[in-house]
Amino acid sequence: MIKLGIVGMSDGNGHPYSWAAIINGYDREAMASCPFPVIPQYLGERSEEHFGIGDARVTHIWTQERKVSEHIAKASKIEFIANRLEDMVPEIDALLLARDDGENHLKMAAPFLDKGIPVFIDKPLADNRPDLDAFLERFRKGQPFLSSSCFRYCKELKALKDEGFFYATAFSPKYWRTYGIHLLEGLRTVMGGGFKAVRDVGTKGRSLVQLVWDDGREALLEVVEGVAGPIAFQFHKADKWVRVDSFDTFSMFKAQLADFIGFVDTGNPPFSMEETFELVSVVVGARESRDRGGDWVELGG
Repeated sequence: MIKLGIVGMSDGNGHPYSWAAIINGYDREAMASCPFPVIPQYLGERSEEHFGIGDARVTHIWTQERKVSEHIAKASKIEFIANRLEDMVPEIDALLLARDDGENHLKMAAPFLDKGIPVFIDKPLADNRPDLDAFLERFRKGQPFLSSSCFRYCKELKALKDEGFFYATAFSPKYWRTYGIHLLEGLRTVMGGGFKAVRDVGTKGRSLVQLVWDDGREALLEVVEGVAGPIAFQFHKADKWVRVDSFDTFSMFKAQLADFIGFVDTGNPPFSMEETFELVSVVVGARESRDRGGDWVELGG
């Protein structure tokens, strides 16, 4: 059995519930009081055989609040609750860092990476330049970690790959620092990488991000605080346009987790982390642009 630890919580992010449930199965009664109603909704649409990934199991959990840990553990069938994050180091084979506050990822992942324990880091890997550079150095030293948005695994977007779209728009509620990576991963899934420059010319509570590829293709991404609505993409070329705004969240998360568990089992990464570093450099570059009044930030190299 591959023993996984899981770390949570961050504001507005229910991944500790959903990720652990996808791997372990779940207690329907306890999950009904999950503070993210969409999670019991989409879990309830699946039959028992959809749960579980090989011989992996989430056996340990730590969050910053014991009562939160206890509720997740009951809902998602996790046996052990750690009193401290570091207490999991000798007990697990790999870690799911299921928080999307990128400013905390490096310090939380470090005790595990330093011991050679593989870590999956929720999106975004980092949200600032110093931490991004530190993760890059750890990657070059061979420390085992993966990070991606679940939109890398979106079948609705993967079906549009190689269509030749040269312009795109994308929208998300919430915040650029946490949700911008979803839009970027979705764009890359369809249109590939090779980003040249980015800038954010938004207003308070609204990121309006212009992105340019090396070959001249462009995208406009908007992330707005305090509004309802789905993540949505539109892709354009001369004779065709497509809108995508409905996604199979359960399948995206399960494929993402299965890739990480395969990485833990074999040591072979399922994708190049250089792709993740490129995407996170856009997240960071847009934030730097915003701080500089909307100036373009070059992304090459």
